[in-house]
Amino acid sequence: MYREAFTLPCSIIRGGTSKGIYFLEGVLPPLGEIRDQILLSVFGSPDQRQIDGLGGANSLTSKVCIIGPSQREDADVDYTFGQVSVDKAIIDWKGNCGNLTSGVGVFAIAQNLLKVTEPETTVRIYNTNSDKIIHATYQVKDGAVLSDGNYSIPGVPGTGAKIKVEFFDPAGSITGKLLPTGNVKDKIDLGKKGVFTGSIVDAGNPVVYLIPQEIGLKGTELPTEVEGMPEKLALIEEIRSIATEMIGIVKDRNLATDKSPAYPKIGFVTHPQDYISPEGKLVHKDEVDIVGRLASMQKMHRAYMITGAVSTGAAAKIPGTVVHDVISERAKSSDTLIIGHPYGPMEVIIDMKNDVIIKEAVFRTARKIMDGNVYIPYSRIDNSTK
Repeated sequence: MYREAFTLPCSIIRGGTSKGIYFLEGVLPPLGEIRDQILLSVFGSPDQRQIDGLGGANSLTSKVCIIGPSQREDADVDYTFGQVSVDKAIIDWKGNCGNLTSGVGVFAIAQNLLKVTEPETTVRIYNTNSDKIIHATYQVKDGAVLSDGNYSIPGVPGTGAKIKVEFFDPAGSITGKLLPTGNVKDKIDLGKKGVFTGSIVDAGNPVVYLIPQEIGLKGTELPTEVEGMPEKLALIEEIRSIATEMIGIVKDRNLATDKSPAYPKIGFVTHPQDYISPEGKLVHKDEVDIVGRLASMQKMHRAYMITGAVSTGAAAKIPGTVVHDVISERAKSSDTLIIGHPYGPMEVIIDMKNDVIIKEAVFRTARKIMDGNVYIPYSRIDNSTK
């Protein structure tokens, strides 16, 4: 019988300040062109509105997570993350999303991929993108993850159950080095446009940290303000492209936007200052140790990436980096760093031994939004799948 479309079971889960579509590994083809074609159709990419798919027309809501049982002794599940481009037929599989990592256990427990204990279950996650182990600890009752609770995170309405997410040995997630260039600071020369100072730190994900004043910003701007300055976005992407070449992700900087649009991340940091959140709330300088803004997929991140926060936490412990230069005095002698992102403060806990970062932890909330089937037209997929 002729069929126009086939179906795949999936879940939509909000993890932290992101939202993603989660699949069991066994329902998808292996990593490759056909899998990408299917997933691009699922999200409705490429299209600025993603009107014909499940994507939300924003990099924070155009993300895929693929979960399966792990064969590793130190993990319960394997987790592969993909950043799905909104307006291009690209899925970037190189790095991880820390926010959506908090939803992995929600999905895994619902799919009966591990034994559950009450009142808490720690899910041991192997992230295939970064070759790293992550632990996420959930509140559990009657075999299910609790979503209701009194913990709130800036950038997400309401409250939820508190989830602890721990990133073990986070250094060198993509490049293999905490400092991919070997330097705490690098100079990026754009000729007549100027010379810009950057620190590139790879922990959780590689991030390029800039000094906002060098790119004509204060450092407290909200994402929408920066996106209203297209020349600034273009400058930031040009710097990121050079950094992508510098750390070996691409051989030619001119290919960075197309070949590696998601990694490295890039942003700017400044010393603690008062600022107003998108909700009109005053975030006081005494509440934070640093003010940070990050960009992803050539747009400003509306809040702050968790893997970006892990990188920022690591950078804060390295004297001479752009990050360490502007953190509060309190943070220099503490194992916590409180980042002032657009919506407010976020805490990162850094566990070090002999000047080596053993693990970093953050706290999130997550909840399942929907279980169901997504329909993929055969016409969107290569003929070999029919």
